[in-house]
Amino acid sequence: MAKNIQAIRGMKDILPQQTPLWHFLEDRVRSVLARYGYDEIRMPIVEQTELFKRSIGEVTDIVEKEMYTFADRNGDSLTLRPEGTAGCVRAMLEHGLIHNQVQRLWYRGPMFRHERPQKGRYRQFHQIGVESFGLEGPDVDLEQILITHRIWQEIGLDGLELQINTLGTSQERQAYRAILVDYFRAHQEQLDEDSRRRLESNPLRILDTKNPKMAELVAGAPSLMEHLGEASKAHFETLLAGLDGAGVAYVANPRLVRGLDYYSRTVFEWVTTRLGAQGTVCAGGRFDGLVEQLGGRRVPAVGFAMGLERLIALLEETDLAERLPGIDLYLVMVGERAQREGMLLAERLRDQLPKLRLIAHCGGGSFKSQFKKADKSNARYALILGDDELARGEVGLKPMRGEGEQQQVALERLSEVITDVFELNTK
Repeated sequence: MAKNIQAIRGMKDILPQQTPLWHFLEDRVRSVLARYGYDEIRMPIVEQTELFKRSIGEVTDIVEKEMYTFADRNGDSLTLRPEGTAGCVRAMLEHGLIHNQVQRLWYRGPMFRHERPQKGRYRQFHQIGVESFGLEGPDVDLEQILITHRIWQEIGLDGLELQINTLGTSQERQAYRAILVDYFRAHQEQLDEDSRRRLESNPLRILDTKNPKMAELVAGAPSLMEHLGEASKAHFETLLAGLDGAGVAYVANPRLVRGLDYYSRTVFEWVTTRLGAQGTVCAGGRFDGLVEQLGGRRVPAVGFAMGLERLIALLEETDLAERLPGIDLYLVMVGERAQREGMLLAERLRDQLPKLRLIAHCGGGSFKSQFKKADKSNARYALILGDDELARGEVGLKPMRGEGEQQQVALERLSEVITDVFELNTK
C-alpha cells in the first residue's frame, strides 16, 4: 500500500473544529478596521523576486535564506510572498493610487518563509496587515497603535506588552551605523557568527540578537537616540505623549530595530511571554522611504502586521472556543413524507431566519441513529419531524444540552418560537 501523502513540514491544516476561532478573530479585526475607515486590498501571493530584494533588503535573513523562490516556465524568478507590505506598495504604484493621495488599507492571507518550524513559527503562516500612505505626522502612527490596542480589547486578550522605539531617518541611521560598526569592530572577538556576518551588511540587527552571551556587549553599545535630529526626537516624543494620553502602557526599548530594512522612525511590537521564543504577535512601524525605493516619489507610510497563528494560540488558552456559537438546530426526519417535507421546512426556516444555524439530516436511518448524529453535532436543540407530526401539523423541539423538556410546536408558529428560544435578531 502506498504511503499517505502528508502536508509539507511547517505548513499546517486548519481543521473544522479550529476554524470558529479563526472566524471570530478575523471578523473582529475586520470590524475594528472598518470603524477606522480602512479599506481591504487583495494582492497575489506570488510576486517578482526583485520586489523583495529591493524592499526587504538583499542582506536580510529573509531574502538570503528564507524565501521560496523559483523560476517559472518563462525563466522569470518568482517568489511566494514572505510579507505583505512590499506587494501592497507595488499594487499602489501599479494602479496609480499612491501619489498626492491618502490611503488607509488592510489585507490578509498566507505568507511563506522557509524557517525552522517551531511553536508559533511556520513555513506557511497567516497575517492581517494594515498600511496607510500619504500621512507624515505621528498622529497616524498613534492611530495604528490604538487600532491594535482596540483589537486586543475586542477579542479579549490581555497581558500583551507594547515595546516601541524610533530608528530616525535613513540619513541619521547611516551616520549612527558607522559609529556602531566601529564599536562592534573593537569587540569583534565577542561577536557570534551571525553578528560577524551582519557587522558590515546590517549592523543594527546585532542590537536585536537573542544570544544571551552578547547581552552585556549590546547593552554597552552607543544609543541611536543620542544621534537623532530634533525632528525625529519630536516625532517620537509626540507619539509617546499620545499613548500616555490614551492610557496605553508601553516600554521604550532602544534595542528594538525590526528585521526589515525599510523601516524608519517609529517601530513597535506587541509581545507576550506565553508563546516561548516566538513572543511577537504584532509588529510594525514607519517606512517613509519604501515607495521611492520601489520606483515612485517619496510617500510617507506606516503599517503593521499581526500573526494570526500566534493570536489563535493565545485565544486557545481561554474558554472562548466554548463560548462561540455552534449549531442551533439539527432536524431529524423519520418517514418517507417527513424526509420529503423536512428538507422544504429547513429551507423555509433559513429564509425566515437568516442567522439560524441549522443542519438537516441527510442519509436516512432510524430515529435512534439520526438522534445520535444530532447529539454528535453539538446542536443545542433537535427538531423532530415524523409522518405523525406532519399529520398533526407540528414538530418536536427537544433540548440537547439539558435546557428543559421537549415541546410540540405548531408548524405555523415554528419560526416565532425558534426566534424566542435563540433570541435571534433576524434584521
